[in-house]
Amino acid sequence: MDYHSPYFFGYLIGLVHLLGIVAALHAVFTVRTAQGAIAWAMSLLFIPYLTLIPYLIFGARSFYAYILARRQANQEMHVAMANLNWQPWVEEALAARQSETYTALRAMPKLGRMPCLANNEVKLLINGDATFTAMFNAIESAKETVMIQFFIIHDDAIGRDLQRLLLRKAAQGVKVFLLYDSVGCHALPARYSRTLREGNVQVKAFATRRGWFNRFQVNFRNHRKIMVVDGVKGFLGGLNVGDEYLGRLARLSPWRDTHIQVSGPVVACLQESFAEDWYWATRELPPLILPDTYPDNGVLCQLLASGPADSQETCALFFLEAIHSATSRVWITSPYFIPDEAIFAALRLAVLRGVDVRILIPSRPDHRIVYAASSLFAFEAVRAGVRMFRYQPGFLHQKVVLIDEEISAIGSANLDNRSFRLNFEVMLLTVDQTFTAKVEAMLLDDFQQSREITNEDIRDTHRLQQLGMRIARLISPIL
Repeated sequence: MDYHSPYFFGYLIGLVHLLGIVAALHAVFTVRTAQGAIAWAMSLLFIPYLTLIPYLIFGARSFYAYILARRQANQEMHVAMANLNWQPWVEEALAARQSETYTALRAMPKLGRMPCLANNEVKLLINGDATFTAMFNAIESAKETVMIQFFIIHDDAIGRDLQRLLLRKAAQGVKVFLLYDSVGCHALPARYSRTLREGNVQVKAFATRRGWFNRFQVNFRNHRKIMVVDGVKGFLGGLNVGDEYLGRLARLSPWRDTHIQVSGPVVACLQESFAEDWYWATRELPPLILPDTYPDNGVLCQLLASGPADSQETCALFFLEAIHSATSRVWITSPYFIPDEAIFAALRLAVLRGVDVRILIPSRPDHRIVYAASSLFAFEAVRAGVRMFRYQPGFLHQKVVLIDEEISAIGSANLDNRSFRLNFEVMLLTVDQTFTAKVEAMLLDDFQQSREITNEDIRDTHRLQQLGMRIARLISPIL
């Protein structure tokens, strides 16, 4: 074939457009949201030269073969657990039915795969120093097992501190399991994991690229942050392992984040969530530990583990149910505010019901396109009566939901399409007035250090900036 012939380039252009049409049809049939389907289909039809490869990597998020494989792996894991008498929560679960507040969340018993359990102890860990001190102390005290899962691990000062601690505990005979996301840890040097493996730490990468076509897929990510020590003490929240989470990155410092420490029956659910992901990565079941006894009283908790292999959009439905159930207030903090139409409508309806709706977002961007799209959604929320705040001291990364006087949820899920439909996430729902009061005090302090977005801010935004926001919003369903 003569590659210099004008016919060759004509055929090539025609082929690209044909592939763009095929991909656009695929998007229409597979992307769950109308906004996402339109965004992909229009770009594939009109600019396939720029969007075909990104769609192959990011857009074909409904890889049904992967979803089926993940569901099959989860089923295999639960069969393997059947002989372990893994039902520590039967009596505790009954207490959830006696809570009028939890009953108001009518969909939660069926939405969550794990039950709501009584008799837990929950502690707020505000920012990096408190979080890493508590986690490292827990690892130091480990006698049998340490299970750790993060989206991001950096080979920096805090990352190497964790590495040395895990090696020391493994040398003492503790069974250490470390799971990290292959996309989130793309910059992690191979020597970091190799050193751990040489020291008898079991290390695995969570990947979703099994199969020939899925090898290009980086859209499904495991965004969970979980740690369980000896089956009795658990941690989850917004922090990964990196110096920036301790405020050591000048551009985003001071970093604002929230983690929680929990003990009690719900730690069994944390272990089960970790076991599902570990089993997917290894086809082996990690050792699961149940304490002989639990406290006689404590906090009501439900672990909500969500992901793209769920039969329904668990994370998005949780936010919808929480907002719809609110009678007095809805306070949400999230680094990314890109709600879909259903979530945005729920927020507007809450305002119309007289609910105090506040959302706290960053004043500094870590991803500029997401920040621009979030800004436009924030302006529209202000027009609808939602009180929007920007945290001023540094970058805000915490993921917290506060509903009325007794309900709070803290974990890894953001208020965006990625958390709703693409990422594996985990949130801990807590029903307790005393703990919710502590979350309220924490958020009130955050609001005091924030600036409320006003209608004047909207009017003062330059038209060129508004254009950039609207362009970012066009692609927000696929971010």
